Amino acid sequence: MIEKMDAGNVEEMISLVIPVYNEEGNLPLLMNRIRPVMSALRRPWELILVDDGSRDRSLEILKGFTVHPEVRVVELTRNYGQHAAILAGFSIVRGGIVVTLDADLQNPPEEIPRLIDAMEEGGFDVVGTIRRGRKDSLLRIVPSRIVNMVARKITGVRMTDWGCMLRAYRRTVVERMIACHEHATFIPALATHFGKRVTEIEVAHEERHGGKSNYPLRKLINLQFDLVASFSEFPIKLIMYGGVLLATLGVCFGAFLVITRLVYGAVWAAQGVFTLFAILFIFVGLQFFALGLIGEYIGRIYREVRKRPEYVIEHVYGDESLSAGGSA
Repeated sequence: MIEKMDAGNVEEMISLVIPVYNEEGNLPLLMNRIRPVMSALRRPWELILVDDGSRDRSLEILKGFTVHPEVRVVELTRNYGQHAAILAGFSIVRGGIVVTLDADLQNPPEEIPRLIDAMEEGGFDVVGTIRRGRKDSLLRIVPSRIVNMVARKITGVRMTDWGCMLRAYRRTVVERMIACHEHATFIPALATHFGKRVTEIEVAHEERHGGKSNYPLRKLINLQFDLVASFSEFPIKLIMYGGVLLATLGVCFGAFLVITRLVYGAVWAAQGVFTLFAILFIFVGLQFFALGLIGEYIGRIYREVRKRPEYVIEHVYGDESLSAGGSA
């Protein structure tokens, strides 16, 4: 049994963590492709499938996979989001190397051995991936590039593709991420804070096998806010510097109006009244935007102070010793 393995075997073990949300059409093929890949490695492995509050038959199908001794299924009480689901899987992993990937088969399971080889040969703590020949639409690619640009700016780590969930982590990095208990976190960026040696490799990318994407534009925008607000105070600093600049420009513009009124008279000032209104509206809009952004930070502080769990595990199937619910 896995629980009785010695430390050496645990270090050799590979843990796969896959978040699942409404993927009933993809799960059978996913399992059929994962098992041959992992068996060919000839080393201990486990598969942790996290049901993130699916509304279709995904959980029922996942439970059927527990006939395989390597498979455990984590049932969450509701939909918490992809990153929270992955953290729930991280909380029960046993392997020395932890690999994450999506259930939609756009991340080919056949690429997993390449990540493991790169990590072990180079002694890396985190191995990211670059999707080669992406099969996504332009509406997914453009926001993804923006996220990549912001992530590089905030973290200072020059990685090309932050959005691909096919990644490998050392067990030590996973344990440090779990110990953070952060809300609204961005796992790839968080891992760079705890991994000393980080790299990335190119991997294949495939069309989605079935169903529809669970990451619409709205979620990508929310992810961008999570990334910025969780890892940087840059927006607040930008507002502060912008406020100083706008105040300076306002003083200069006011002085300009006074001088022109003295030179050209009151008639000129009356003719510019609509321009003044337009400028006023711009400033008011910027103020509301700044207040909203500051409110976003305050809201996140409030959520952290409440200490509500980021996820709640309803049940773990395939392992009776972990069948009781848990949270973090």
